[in-house]
Amino acid sequence: MPARKIRGVWYVDVWIDVPGDGRQRFRKRSPFQTKKGTEKFEREFVEDVCSIWAEPEERRFEDYAKEFLKTYAVANNKHSEVLTKECILRVHLIPAFGQLPMEEIGPAVIERYKAAKLAKGLSPKTINNHLAVLRKALVVAAEWGLLEVAPKVKQMKVAPPDFDFLDHEEADRLVAAADGDFRVMIITGCKTGLRLGEMRALRWEDVDLKARRLMVKRSVSRGKIGTPKSNRVRKLPLCETVTVALKAHRHLRGELVFCQDDGRMFTRSEASGGLLRACRLAGLRKIGFHVLRHTFASHLAMAGVPLKAIQELLGHATIEMTLRYAHLSPEVRRQAVEALDRAPTVVPGHSGAHRAPQGAGTAIGTGTGEAKAPGPRLTTVPSPAPPPPAAATDGGSHV
Repeated sequence: MPARKIRGVWYVDVWIDVPGDGRQRFRKRSPFQTKKGTEKFEREFVEDVCSIWAEPEERRFEDYAKEFLKTYAVANNKHSEVLTKECILRVHLIPAFGQLPMEEIGPAVIERYKAAKLAKGLSPKTINNHLAVLRKALVVAAEWGLLEVAPKVKQMKVAPPDFDFLDHEEADRLVAAADGDFRVMIITGCKTGLRLGEMRALRWEDVDLKARRLMVKRSVSRGKIGTPKSNRVRKLPLCETVTVALKAHRHLRGELVFCQDDGRMFTRSEASGGLLRACRLAGLRKIGFHVLRHTFASHLAMAGVPLKAIQELLGHATIEMTLRYAHLSPEVRRQAVEALDRAPTVVPGHSGAHRAPQGAGTAIGTGTGEAKAPGPRLTTVPSPAPPPPAAATDGGSHV
């Protein structure tokens, strides 16, 4: 009898199967002095004792993923990023890993996931997006103490992405075919590299036409206005073409630079529709607003602008994103090689630095076509500058 009254005091007196020790008897005085209260205490006491030897409940990925999304993602990511993570978890990762205990998600399981997604026709770039979410979720799980260590998630090799851009003649045709707000939006896209979300959220207070610059402070994505990509506010100088276009476009419909007649923000589809209509009238292929951003960067690279400057204008977080335009700047590589002709050449046995004559071969300083063996130490010393020309007097004599 679990609840027993001994000498006027109620006790819990139970037998419990203990792993490795068999059946054991436990007796404990009840804090209650009624049979009903003692029986309730007995149930709680048995649960507490059994929990000591019970195996810990395995946490499955599906349960953790939901917690990860509503806590870590919501607290640390932009709204659009939360929606992206939610979609990847719901559609791809939870169906694949949801019923697995967290400890069982290792390199082999992840490699099988990659192979399965490739077999279904997904691109390596898309699969890498899934792996990035999975890796972050596992790293956070380790930080929370749910995993001893996060498994390594190896990304797939991806070829450099192709991108489209307009040449100067195509850009001129597109601008000529557009009208209204869309014409100014196209000019702005081609000459500033703003993303569509940044243009839709651009306000007149962010534009200084007198100083010819604008501040990229906000962007809109999936109906939510937030900070630009990478959470970086950037300042952009405006060329004359954009300045003139924006001055002519100045309106009193509202705070937005590009908007409907009633001041309402353009939707993404409305803005894209205006661009596609201009493409059709100009006889060009169908393009999106991001092609205008590529056009801006490509024209700068072809003009020889340093990639670091292009990175800052585009707002790229890393130079790797900007390197895709490097092949459009052949002059940069040519100038790098030509710098060798301008560099001082060290001649063994001479104290000064000498420049190799143009057309000279590889032999240096022998005059015989054979290279001398280098000495134990070579030091480059700049040649002394030539003296300035003597000043002439009025009488023509020199002093």
